[in-house]
Amino acid sequence: MNPASNAVIDPVELTRTLIRRPSVTPADAGAMDVLQRVLEGLGFTCRRMPFEGPGGEGVHARIENLYARRGTASPNLCFAGHTDVVPTGAETGWSADPFEAEIRNGVLYGRGAADMKGGIAAWVAAVAGVLADGERSGQDLGGSLSFLITGDEEGPALHGTKRVVETLMAEGEVIDACVVGEPSSQNLLGDMIKIGRRGSLNTWITVHGRQGHVAYPHRAANPAPVLVRLLAQLDAWVIDDGYEAFQPSNLEITTIDIGNGATNVIPAQAKARLNIRFNPAQTGDGLIARIDAEAARVAAESGLEITLEHMCSGEAFLTPHGPFVTAVQDAVEAELGRRPEASTTGGTSDARFIRALCPVLELGLVGQTMHQFDERVPVDEIVALTGAYRRIIESVLGPATKGSAATPASASG
Repeated sequence: MNPASNAVIDPVELTRTLIRRPSVTPADAGAMDVLQRVLEGLGFTCRRMPFEGPGGEGVHARIENLYARRGTASPNLCFAGHTDVVPTGAETGWSADPFEAEIRNGVLYGRGAADMKGGIAAWVAAVAGVLADGERSGQDLGGSLSFLITGDEEGPALHGTKRVVETLMAEGEVIDACVVGEPSSQNLLGDMIKIGRRGSLNTWITVHGRQGHVAYPHRAANPAPVLVRLLAQLDAWVIDDGYEAFQPSNLEITTIDIGNGATNVIPAQAKARLNIRFNPAQTGDGLIARIDAEAARVAAESGLEITLEHMCSGEAFLTPHGPFVTAVQDAVEAELGRRPEASTTGGTSDARFIRALCPVLELGLVGQTMHQFDERVPVDEIVALTGAYRRIIESVLGPATKGSAATPASASG
């Protein structure tokens, strides 16, 4: 295929090809190769960016990543996504082979169909359509297109988008706006976009006591009531009252573990873990400082040592309403007949890293079956999403004005 030829890409067949690569995180299984071949055929310069290091539970991981760009003019409109998928679970729970990509009664079944190989394929097909239109009309795009695709979004997310973004920023690469293809739609295709996400902080707490016989408590130091006291105080926090477009931050205790199988032994340690989902009124560092201070006070009162480990997997972010958000909403409404709600609900996504580069939002397929047995998507919705994506590209970039490389206003935040 010649670069920028009048290629027609079937988004459904491309989705099926990607599903047939069993890229259960952190495995790639050839999914990046599929994308690279298609994008190079469309005239993109593709750069593989593998990173490796400790992954989940300390296991060494090598993650395949891809950054591809077509054009050098501004603005640079990026699509971000991931080819890795979660495990299938017991295949007996599926009505079809999770990696066969079976179409039944107009519905495509397979792991990654909704989250998010269908979204990637739809954007690729949309790009192909826009480029083919440009060839026929003799007009170039008024900017550049790029892809940022990772292989570890469903894992610890340590060696994927986070490191690609850090590398691109250090190199001075400019991305002006980004659409992440996560399955943002709730009930109907295009009913919701995500313009922000809460941050996430995990904290591991260990209270160190002194083991002893329960009949002789004066010879021991029981860490359990100290842990209970600290957790009660943290659980009683009112962190904030919310933030523009965000619900209040919340702290949840997720584990309490003493691991004492004996009935007559005071344990040596008591452990717990908590998670805070926080809005932009907070920062990870600020919350860590508050937890550290509370733990230090309880440690001083009890005389027992308390150690803490923290991991902030991403800060909260909000892309304010402006030309970019409006352009996406207008395009979806024009194509699908409904105006998407701009929401900040849900968990985290790789948009939390991309926010450091540019305004970012999420728009993708309906996510009701993601991570479930029989993950699936109607093929008509993949085609419809392709149309919506195409309108977004045309709205944000549009044809270049003859002799000008001016940045369209719709590409700014």
